[in-house]
Amino acid sequence: MFETVLVVLIGLAGGVAVGLQSPLAGAMGQRIGPTASSLIIHLGGLFLSLLLLWFRGGERIQHWQSLPWFMLAAGGLRVVLFQTINVTLPRLGATAMVTLIIAGQLVTGVLIDSQGWLGVAARPLEPVRAAGVLLLLAGGWLIVR
Repeated sequence: MFETVLVVLIGLAGGVAVGLQSPLAGAMGQRIGPTASSLIIHLGGLFLSLLLLWFRGGERIQHWQSLPWFMLAAGGLRVVLFQTINVTLPRLGATAMVTLIIAGQLVTGVLIDSQGWLGVAARPLEPVRAAGVLLLLAGGWLIVR
């Protein structure tokens, strides 16, 4: 039980990080441009990742060449995220921007889970989960409208 609670708290912490990072990235993009802010943010992430990797003894970084090409595209997807933040934040506000990002993540997660894509164990979309997805999307619509 404790492990489940810990994992849920870590997941919530990730949500807080995204919730804070998105408006910060958007504000930076408004001041210096979306691509410039993306570069600065990714350099900060590179520095922190290198530091963590050093403390963790390099993990298995030497095997990066064995990764499928689509896994290497993850960094490019993050750039897409920062560009969309810079479009949506000034026009819709922080709450609507985060709501749209979460809605997109939710739909993507449901597709990945239900189809077993990207090496994830398939988890069928049961009626109760579908109702939860619909409620979250309805809440998102209420926030953005």
